[in-house]
Amino acid sequence: MLRALGNIFKVPELKRKVLYTLFIIAIYRLGAHVPTPGVDGNALSQFFQRIAGSAGGNLFGMMALFSGGALQKATVFALGIMPYISSSIILQLLTVVIPQLEKLAKEGGEEGRRTLIQYTRYGTLILALIQTFFIALWLENPNAFQGTVIVPNPGWSFRLMTILTLTTGTVFIMWLGEQIDEHGIGNGMSILITAGIIESIPTALIQTSSLVRFGQLAYWKLGLMLALFVFTVIGVILIIQGQRKIPVQYAKQIRGHRVYGGQSTYLPLKINQAGVIPIIFAQSVILFPATIAGLVRSQGFVQKISAWLTPGTALYISLEAFLIIFFTFFYTAITFNPIDVANNLQKYGGFIPGIRPGKTTAEHLDYLMTRIAFTGALFLALIAVFPSIIQSPRILNIPFLIASFFGGTGLLIIVGVILDTMKKIESQLLMRHYEGFIKKGKLRARTR
Repeated sequence: MLRALGNIFKVPELKRKVLYTLFIIAIYRLGAHVPTPGVDGNALSQFFQRIAGSAGGNLFGMMALFSGGALQKATVFALGIMPYISSSIILQLLTVVIPQLEKLAKEGGEEGRRTLIQYTRYGTLILALIQTFFIALWLENPNAFQGTVIVPNPGWSFRLMTILTLTTGTVFIMWLGEQIDEHGIGNGMSILITAGIIESIPTALIQTSSLVRFGQLAYWKLGLMLALFVFTVIGVILIIQGQRKIPVQYAKQIRGHRVYGGQSTYLPLKINQAGVIPIIFAQSVILFPATIAGLVRSQGFVQKISAWLTPGTALYISLEAFLIIFFTFFYTAITFNPIDVANNLQKYGGFIPGIRPGKTTAEHLDYLMTRIAFTGALFLALIAVFPSIIQSPRILNIPFLIASFFGGTGLLIIVGVILDTMKKIESQLLMRHYEGFIKKGKLRARTR
């Protein structure tokens, strides 16, 4: 591992990409600490410290996951990259529904890809404008902060300034992610999200140490949490890397005096085909009533719904698990089309042994993908509700910030992004005959 890290700096191009990525991450984290004009940062920090560990604190902890804590500080990067993620997901759904977009994605080539990226940028801007407007109203509402005045001078001047500042911050984050995609290493947006989550780890460790030192967290609970953390990481790696290999045989074709085809290969079906998108969908749906309740002054029906759906309650855990399973099947059906896969296999002379080409192959792939997606859906649901379960007063009774790093969406994102980035770095090293993140024996066997 250490030798592989040292080899990175022996390849000038790879070294430049890694350093450029680190530079972009530094800029991103610096912007996450620049305060928004007109907001009393001290009052806001005191409010979140006061509600830490409560249902409201858990709610804002989940909402701030993808912004790296910038939302709780009301900085210029408060929205994080969530508007871009939402815009990308919406565009993917529209691509399936609108024939023009589907044609652009399949037949447009490089120009079509650039057009879809431009549409995603426009969608990000629109969503950011809408969300920043409601954030400005939320910051002005003393009832949302239990009577604490966060904005000394409310009004349209503050709202317009907040909309302009936060929207510009979101667009700038989007640009930073695209710069990593173009000049750095790894997926830009995922790396920025991971950087924000990792920055909160020292705070979680300090809180854990304080709880143990003052006797609020027993040593046996700490040991149990560490054991659960290890098993969770191992499970995340196995599920992310796991795939079902479907054997594929290509028929021999004689063209002139040459024989083509005849080789055997396999079609990989990933267990976690949908990634973390089902979790994002499910949490967005559940957190919507709570977000609206923060903007409503009256204690009405919306407030009761918000209380029922606070993180940690039985209804919240059950509904979140159900929505994750539902959205896993929904998104998998969008991203994996067994009919197209079967047609492509038949077009190039490929077939699954024992299965007739065409419709029968499509039905077989659909049957297999449904079973595989169900396993992935159960895993995602378990990972997502894990922090809510272990923070329950009846189980471990620990703060949400600490629980979120021993399972949950944050851990899933960190492990997934690290594995993906390591793969890309390793491919660059092996291309230049350097040892990657694998054993020497495997490297020699692969390079012979």
